[in-house]
Amino acid sequence: MNSVANIAELKAKHTVISTLEYEPAKLEKGYNRKYLRVDIGTGEIQIHPVTQEMIDIFIGGKGFDLRLMWDEVSPTTKWDDPENAICISSGPLGGTTSYSGSGKSLVTSISPTTSAPIDSNVGGYFGPFLKFSGFDALVIVGKSEEERIVVIDGARKRITVENAPAEEIDSHLVAEQLTEMYAEGLDDLANVSVVSAGRGAEHTLIGCLNFSYYDWRRRNVRLKQAGRGGIGTVFRNKKIKAIVAHTAPWRPKWRVAVNSQGGA
Repeated sequence: MNSVANIAELKAKHTVISTLEYEPAKLEKGYNRKYLRVDIGTGEIQIHPVTQEMIDIFIGGKGFDLRLMWDEVSPTTKWDDPENAICISSGPLGGTTSYSGSGKSLVTSISPTTSAPIDSNVGGYFGPFLKFSGFDALVIVGKSEEERIVVIDGARKRITVENAPAEEIDSHLVAEQLTEMYAEGLDDLANVSVVSAGRGAEHTLIGCLNFSYYDWRRRNVRLKQAGRGGIGTVFRNKKIKAIVAHTAPWRPKWRVAVNSQGGA
């Protein structure tokens, strides 16, 4: 892992473009009934309602991503147009990260390879942490001239868009750097998830997205991959270096106790 001094140096080079303070909604039957929309170019951050119609049609929230993408694009939208949206959603079971498959997210965008909508499902904890932070879905539109990150900090109840010029681009490195940067100490590393695409997505139309999670057993950051359709290529074309989700602590801390006989 990186040194504290190195992380502080990277953080010092950030420029905050925009900030939104908010109060996370309480879950109701697995829904927050809100989604987050960010324009990565202008830095505009908006919170919109999830309608009852959306919940009735897309039972479990799987499909919010496709519906929200259709709200953003037109029949003439190309994959590299600013209005092409990257949409991420998770269902109500996004809150049960310990159950296999229930933490998955769906990611939708117009594909560079087919010029049609494409979705890809992925594991990792980003979907659950987005849910824990108060949102059923995330929509990112626009295009930046500078390397930017979006930080959804449910623990601090704050969303920021930041210029982040110094972090690495490759996923296995930037995920580690940003996990350490936004965690509040070692016990909080498992509450951070990072979405990135890596340098390879800049040179191909089939670039993948990588969703990180901190493996507390192995004590390192690991990646899950959304592999279909080139959404990572769209991500890097927008000059998004990463999206960070930081949630408030969601599980008890593990500890080792000594019993009365002196054993662990």
